[in-house]
Amino acid sequence: MDSTTRHLAALHRRGLLRGATALAALAVVQPGAKAQAVAGGLFSLGVASGDPLPDGLVLWTRLATAPLGPGGGIGLAGIPVGWELAEDAGFRRVVQSGAAEARAEAGHSVHVEVSGLKPGRHYWYRFTAQGQRSAIGRSRTAPAAGSAQPVRFVNAGCQMYEHGHFTAWRHIAAEALDFVFHYGDYIYEYAEVPPGERRWGREVRRHVGGETVLLDEYRRRYAQYHADPDLQAAHAAHPFVASFDDHEVRNNWAGDHSATQGFDAAFLLRRAAAFQAWFENMPVRRTLRPRGPAMVLHRRFGFGGVLDLHVLDTRQYRDPQPCNDGFRAPCAAVARPDAQMLGAAQEQWLLDGVARSGAAWQVLGQQVMMLQRRRGSTLNMDAWDGAPAARARLLAGLAERRANAVVLTGDVHSAWAGELRLNPDDLASAAVATEFVGTSITSGGDGSPGGAESILAQNQHVRFFNNQRGYTLHQATAGRMQAVFRGVDFVSAPGAPLRDRARFVVEAGRAAVLVG
Repeated sequence: MDSTTRHLAALHRRGLLRGATALAALAVVQPGAKAQAVAGGLFSLGVASGDPLPDGLVLWTRLATAPLGPGGGIGLAGIPVGWELAEDAGFRRVVQSGAAEARAEAGHSVHVEVSGLKPGRHYWYRFTAQGQRSAIGRSRTAPAAGSAQPVRFVNAGCQMYEHGHFTAWRHIAAEALDFVFHYGDYIYEYAEVPPGERRWGREVRRHVGGETVLLDEYRRRYAQYHADPDLQAAHAAHPFVASFDDHEVRNNWAGDHSATQGFDAAFLLRRAAAFQAWFENMPVRRTLRPRGPAMVLHRRFGFGGVLDLHVLDTRQYRDPQPCNDGFRAPCAAVARPDAQMLGAAQEQWLLDGVARSGAAWQVLGQQVMMLQRRRGSTLNMDAWDGAPAARARLLAGLAERRANAVVLTGDVHSAWAGELRLNPDDLASAAVATEFVGTSITSGGDGSPGGAESILAQNQHVRFFNNQRGYTLHQATAGRMQAVFRGVDFVSAPGAPLRDRARFVVEAGRAAVLVG
């Protein structure tokens, strides 16, 4: 048994035991063809691609004629689905084609893993079933090993449907990108808000149904999100590398513990349903198929000689949040020396991969904030502040390996940039890595442009803060990594224009956030 197999086996055991480009991509079809990205068609949930390699991609769709109805309106029958992949949007140069089956036990989703492709180039794809044809999607393979071509990508997530319109996804669809990293909170599990009742945030749109607990309920919630045309446009324009955070299951879950209920066998059943629905609805490889409440989510992608993307899981193997969760004054449990955020196996997998990598940049795609974030005398126990020993181990490991490390994060519904130091309380301590925290697509509503002065005064290692919606655009070369925080002024109505909030640069060999 090789080291990778042993690693995967160990993680499974633990899990089981413990519990305008986009518009073209959507619209272009062959003359006379029927594009069914509309209500009532089999392809009403759109198309997507993901997990790009230099020689391959995953193509995805999920059939539904009534997305919010029982069984998506299809029933229990399997449906044959044809697929085509071409070198041009007109499908005059089809390079591969085949057939799959959309089965009820997989939510009528289809995952096609295509190999034998050319590196660093666009491909176009589409599906057919029962005489209907999907919209056309465009994808892109990763650059060849050792390639020096710049890599452009977006970090985005936290898309609470009820809080606003997915306008930022429409802007992302129009970007020129190699991939999109989705850090998580693709759906929110909350029940729809009854008329006249107010909850967290302003309800611009409404969920359909109660809180998601059972598989069919998670499937319906994903269908509601996938039916959004702006999100469909982004999926049809770019390959996604998808991860998950807490709301794909339940708010602030940690390991085998529900955030408010502690360990409960019923929670593992819920997590199994949530994982199955996530797998069905993401353009990911079959190796990510869950085994009950366990899934090996973390994986690694190479983009030429410029960067390696290490996709991390900060939920499944972590310790429960100390001090009763939330923003708290640190209690004794925060100082535990064996604290886990990634779990020992994943932590070692990450550091081993960094050590072996020949890429200029090591990009850690993860979920919860690694930068220390003070709010008066309190820290966020759900973030790495609740497990400072785990953070110190990781940063020491990155420093030992002399990694040009950039951490991508989400979760907090605001944008941040700062330097990760071996001792976060000492500005003279060595900076080991930089972190760029992406704001939300909609979560938290419109937000506001103020508040930075107080945040920066309490957290002097932080260089930027903004509390509006949007995403982060990155461009990497061997010598530098750029981050552009792009935002929309509002999500409470559609059509907000895009604005650049700030630009920063990190130079290779120097863990410092510079105005760029």
